[in-house]
Amino acid sequence: MKVAQLMSREVVTLGADDPLITAEELMGLRRFRHLPVVEPGDKLVGLVTHKDIIRSSFAHAPRTEQLVAKARTRVREIMRKRVATVSPDTDLTVAAQMMVEHKYGCLPVVEDGTLVGILTEADFLYMVKSLLENADATLMAAVEASLK
Repeated sequence: MKVAQLMSREVVTLGADDPLITAEELMGLRRFRHLPVVEPGDKLVGLVTHKDIIRSSFAHAPRTEQLVAKARTRVREIMRKRVATVSPDTDLTVAAQMMVEHKYGCLPVVEDGTLVGILTEADFLYMVKSLLENADATLMAAVEASLK
């Protein structure tokens, strides 16, 4: 199987000049933990994770000060600029190995420098769930056939 068969193609992204508070709000509303950062033309320039926001969240400041700071801080100030990526043609086992080995929660999928999708831990969990459901159905059919 290839990454293209499992990746999410509709990717919510940020611009490098977006305020940090926008990233936090998007993550909260959409229940995302990773947001690719792109330039015009969907050129990947970085990645912001939920952990990045927590680390820069001005945790010791009162809530009002946190909100003001997050509104003033630009995504480019906290984003990861060196991001591991895969292509749509990458074998899923290779992508899974990268994620496990480096403890990545996601891998942006890039083709010719353009973001075309994202592969997340959740994508793999949905695949495993589907495989388990199919395995259960196959097992049940085999058991029923053997009882006849």
